[in-house]
Amino acid sequence: MRLFPGLLALAALSACAPKGELKADGAWVRLPAVAGQPGAAYFTVQGGAAQDTLLAVSTPAAIRAELHESMKGDHGMMQMAPLKDVAVPAGGKLEFAPGGRHVMLFSIGPAVKPGQKIPLTLSFASGKALRLEAKVVGAGDAAPGS
Repeated sequence: MRLFPGLLALAALSACAPKGELKADGAWVRLPAVAGQPGAAYFTVQGGAAQDTLLAVSTPAAIRAELHESMKGDHGMMQMAPLKDVAVPAGGKLEFAPGGRHVMLFSIGPAVKPGQKIPLTLSFASGKALRLEAKVVGAGDAAPGS
């Protein structure tokens, strides 16, 4: 029965261990259904040891990128609103996914095609910048991993 107290001590120590580093993964981009319309980028951010704030996302594949959030508005209709920034809780998970937070990509270059990968740079208030490779999918294609 000495094993049980040892397991409790190990669990207590792991709860006090420092949280990991700020990181992001799972990036992908959906091209617009109509040329000239914006596309959207999605990814997941894993918070580090301290709270941080995502300030911006950029890519050389689009002229402009904006943080946005979709939400139900009046009469149950979906509405979209720009976000100035997004808090990333320490040790928490922040998802940018269809139907929620996302990055609008305006004027995606005509050379960007499904199956390619494009770089995304996530810029944080702490000064950290994370670079991701985002898989590009067509407007009607399934999301990666689905």
